[in-house]
Amino acid sequence: MCDVCADPSRAQNLICVVEEPGDVIAIEKSGAYTGLYHVLHGVLSPMNGVTPDKLHLKPLLPRLRDDMEIIMATGTTVEGEATAMYIQRLIEPLGVVVSRIAYGLPAGGALEYADEVTLGRALSGRQRITK
Repeated sequence: MCDVCADPSRAQNLICVVEEPGDVIAIEKSGAYTGLYHVLHGVLSPMNGVTPDKLHLKPLLPRLRDDMEIIMATGTTVEGEATAMYIQRLIEPLGVVVSRIAYGLPAGGALEYADEVTLGRALSGRQRITK
């Protein structure tokens, strides 16, 4: 267990699943997340010989409880999306809530330079502006 997950002041009912250790650092720099992490050390990529047994998945399962939320924070590549979907299907029957990080336009980004997929995801993941 890393120092972050060993910290008892962190939210014990949240696990953010990321691809690589560097992803933990990036999320920690945001200061927006106070839960635990699980690092996969890769993503599914059958074309490159990376199958579920090659990922660091087995240690995740014993950590799960029915009062937890698992946040899938894999990349938006085809492999990252496939990995998130695979893990969701694997753990959802256990009664664990599975969510996905939001994605869309970067702060300060101009609409005219965004691709169609990014714009589509930004629109479908929109949030209500509250008072």
